[in-house]
Amino acid sequence: MIFRKIKSDPGLAPDGGTRAWLQVVAGCLINALTWGYSASFGVYQLYYTTELDLPPSQVSWVGSIQVFLTFLVGVLSGRSADAGLAQQTVLLGCFLGVLGTFMTSLATTYWQIFLAQGLCTGLGMGLMYMPTVAVISSYFQKKRALALTTSASGSGVGSIVFPLVVQNLQTKIGFAWAVRVQAFIALFFSIIIISLLKPRLPPRKSGPLMELRAFLEPSYSFFTIGMFFIFWPLYFAFFYVNTYATSKIGVSGVTAANLLVIINAVGIPSRPLLGFLSDKWFGPLPTLVASSTFLACMLFVWISVKSLGGMYAWVVIYGIATGGTQGIFVGALASLTKDPSKMGTRFGMVFSVLGFCTLAGPPTAGGMIENMKGSFLGAQIWAGVVTITGTLFIVAASWADKRANKEDSPRGGDDESSSNTP
Repeated sequence: MIFRKIKSDPGLAPDGGTRAWLQVVAGCLINALTWGYSASFGVYQLYYTTELDLPPSQVSWVGSIQVFLTFLVGVLSGRSADAGLAQQTVLLGCFLGVLGTFMTSLATTYWQIFLAQGLCTGLGMGLMYMPTVAVISSYFQKKRALALTTSASGSGVGSIVFPLVVQNLQTKIGFAWAVRVQAFIALFFSIIIISLLKPRLPPRKSGPLMELRAFLEPSYSFFTIGMFFIFWPLYFAFFYVNTYATSKIGVSGVTAANLLVIINAVGIPSRPLLGFLSDKWFGPLPTLVASSTFLACMLFVWISVKSLGGMYAWVVIYGIATGGTQGIFVGALASLTKDPSKMGTRFGMVFSVLGFCTLAGPPTAGGMIENMKGSFLGAQIWAGVVTITGTLFIVAASWADKRANKEDSPRGGDDESSSNTP
């Protein structure tokens, strides 16, 4: 039975066990289909601009709307997960994601690409991602950051598999069939996801779509603002590293695609590593501050990259920085939500805000590059400055969270002791 009944009182989070870690496996596959797929858009960006002769900024809107919808739809899918509809929502999302990928293989004009790869796939990604985060969070407490960052490592797997499929198969079987192979992979992943995903908490039927009172919490508000700035330029490198390598360094399209694969590959181990360090010693928010600071520094370093050797070195270090930031971001947000039954709703609210900055980010960078006649300098400086700005807000969120925890510590200690009394 796919959709099972849930106990009214599931008890404390098990923080482990076969079923709990199978949710992490499902999360890995969903991250591959969502963030992994969107992070591979650089391969499509290169193909659409070179083979279809479309303007870079126009093509960027396809990838941007895809990421935008993944974030924005989270406010709906997150609440549906809290209401006990996680499996049904993910099933619909998987269907739309696979359908959109198949339709992309048939697209020959810009508006067809936009509808299939941008809208349809983006809606599917938004529906399938957020419920999984809520389900995983309900199974873990002490190891939550590790579980969420481990599931996030699936995005690295997807961002390796999907670019390699398109780049290597399009010369042998054509672009359309290469994309269809991607769709079949997505279908296979979807079947596994639906069979593994098992919500633990009983449904929270009542309650608003959004809990706007959360924004009255300084830590939550500072965190949302900070991540807005950090995510604004986050997909700039993913979308344009291929174009930079071919236009500024003079490498082939295959070599440029390999650079994108490297960025995503080195980000796989950095995600669970930061989750482990966060749970063991530093905490999610301080770990996020360190990671995003490192990310901003690497965006400035990109300005000095002028050779293929330098490009390889940069993508390795940048991949570690961006992978770690994307991974620990989820754990940091989870740490600001004390009530697990509201996890999907509070996640969805932040994600809906982030949708607008990711929508504008790559086209903003593309417009800067076009206005500067192909120079990446302005976009690189903008990305670094904006990321530093966001990091400062995360510092404020960390400070506010510590202050709130100190104020609640006597009451929190009483609650904890009473909850552990036989």
